[in-house]
Amino acid sequence: MDKNNYDLVVLGSGSTAFAAALAAQELGKIAVMTEERIVGGTCVNRGCLPSKNLIEAAKLLHDARHPRYPGLNSCSMELDFSALIAQKSDVVHGYREKKYESLIDGRIHIEQGHVQFIDPHTVEINGKRLTGEKVLIATGSRPVTPYIEGLDQVPYLTSDLLTVDEEVELTELPKSLLIVGGGYISLELGQMFHRFGTDVKILERNSQLLAHGYEPEVGQAIGQVFAEEGIEVVTDASVNAVRQADHEVVATATINGTEREYRAEKLLVATGRRPNTDRIGIEKTGISVNERSEIKVDEYLRTSVPHIFAAGDVVGLQAESQMATPVGSQDGGIAARNAFSNGKLRAVDHRVIPRCIFTDPQIAVVGMTEEMAVAAGHQCWCNTIPMSLVPRAGAIRDTRGMIKMVADAETNEVLGVSMVGADAGEVIHEAAMGLRFRAKLHDFIDLLHVYPTMAEALKIAAISKYKDPAKLSCCAE
Repeated sequence: MDKNNYDLVVLGSGSTAFAAALAAQELGKIAVMTEERIVGGTCVNRGCLPSKNLIEAAKLLHDARHPRYPGLNSCSMELDFSALIAQKSDVVHGYREKKYESLIDGRIHIEQGHVQFIDPHTVEINGKRLTGEKVLIATGSRPVTPYIEGLDQVPYLTSDLLTVDEEVELTELPKSLLIVGGGYISLELGQMFHRFGTDVKILERNSQLLAHGYEPEVGQAIGQVFAEEGIEVVTDASVNAVRQADHEVVATATINGTEREYRAEKLLVATGRRPNTDRIGIEKTGISVNERSEIKVDEYLRTSVPHIFAAGDVVGLQAESQMATPVGSQDGGIAARNAFSNGKLRAVDHRVIPRCIFTDPQIAVVGMTEEMAVAAGHQCWCNTIPMSLVPRAGAIRDTRGMIKMVADAETNEVLGVSMVGADAGEVIHEAAMGLRFRAKLHDFIDLLHVYPTMAEALKIAAISKYKDPAKLSCCAE
């Protein structure tokens, strides 16, 4: 085989790309990945890993200063932000080496630089042309840059501030931070910086946080938590313009018809992400994209060009997918195996995708919301119970949050669960397994749960169709 000819050419080197390259390797194929920034993509370098590392550090600070138990006195831990950033970088370096760089061997190659298609089988990177029998597009996504007057004239941050080994990394703690957007990135980073001591304000154009794709009770619950912590959230706020004034960024926002100004040392724009499909010469392939710039794929992750596949964030919501690292990782392997399957194709299954937002308390969801269930034609039984009814929450003196269960009123099949509460990201996996096997309310009720655990919230929510959960004894049905 010519050194520039490969069985599989993968555009990208994130979790989706590596899963595909490893699957190709298992099939005896030779793959090459391309990377414009840092090997490993978003998750390990500037997304999941560094954010969760720093979020946990912020939680330790907060818990020390605000103990939940009478008899435990608060203490003030000193914060060395530079040292904290340095340890974050060490964690990222170690994980990147173990889980990504160490996997590159004789059958998996990588080329650094900006990649563009030359034709449907060929890409060019740093003047070198790479040809593949099969091609996988796994270039991921990047932060959306909304149109705001003056934004191109002021320095602003995106979620890339968490990156390692790049100039955009934030290494000094800002005294104040203004965040545009009220989605998951805004919530995680906003609470984190507030707990580090930054004065945080969040401007959200909708009437509450997490306005789209989540139960309204979720946004209300986390909004109450933020208010109690002193994080200012301004809703119904449309940011019209930004400008630099001395050492601050000033944002002008319209709120219920009235213009107001907000100032901060730093501006963070967190208004979503978009697929990286616009800078790779995709028009030279004949591939179809939709109005959101997502690559159109079928249930086998095939594009409109038979030998080209796409997976991960670049397909967006295609095939009922979601932009999430575990989804991309699973689908990358499926795409590679389908590429060399000789007709024996495996369809992706995106029916059950659990998700978590790592605020404190955590937000975790799986399946349908009430609105989605009704739109799908279900006669819906839905109920929300406060965490105060969960014995474990009371025992650890953290009753913040709620859990909502959505079920079909006729069949009792559980269609969705949304939870705001301690360890919600762990609990949601029981709910996800239940949805995967189409569990009914009594499956959650009849399952013996360890007492006291947060997972009992699922059982109590299911019981609430038949009994008042406030009048149950411990472990009772």
